[in-house]
Amino acid sequence: MPRRSYKKPISKLEPAFKSVEITKLVNNIMKDGKKTVAQGIVFEVIEKFNKEGKDGVEMIHTAIKNVSPRFEVKPRRLGGASYLVPTEVRPERRLFLALKWLIEATRARANKEFKTFAIKLYTEIKDASQNQGAAMAKKQQVEKLAETNKAFSHLKW
Repeated sequence: MPRRSYKKPISKLEPAFKSVEITKLVNNIMKDGKKTVAQGIVFEVIEKFNKEGKDGVEMIHTAIKNVSPRFEVKPRRLGGASYLVPTEVRPERRLFLALKWLIEATRARANKEFKTFAIKLYTEIKDASQNQGAAMAKKQQVEKLAETNKAFSHLKW
């Protein structure tokens, strides 16, 4: 039995937009502790959406909602064999995976077409909000794998 109860740390809200998702996006983009650079990138993306007449924060929320997976597979060993068992994704992990896939897809975009990371992130979020792009492909790949291994769902424990 643990000596202390486990309390999950609560993320602080982004002061400008009062959103946990924006805060986590900034923290995931951040490299080497340069938070103001990451905030500048995210704020630039939101400003670009606002100039187009769309709500930037709402576009990011839509993209995260579209990219977040419902099911994933986890390996379980049974009698010397490993089975990929589909499981439902917890809401915290769902947000983590969505942000991770969005940022990975953004970083993988070609540098020739896009000059800055902010432009890459803008196009990836725009694609994800329309159910397109590399992050959506990753989600579909994970959910397809869970669907094909549905026969092993009875091994869930």
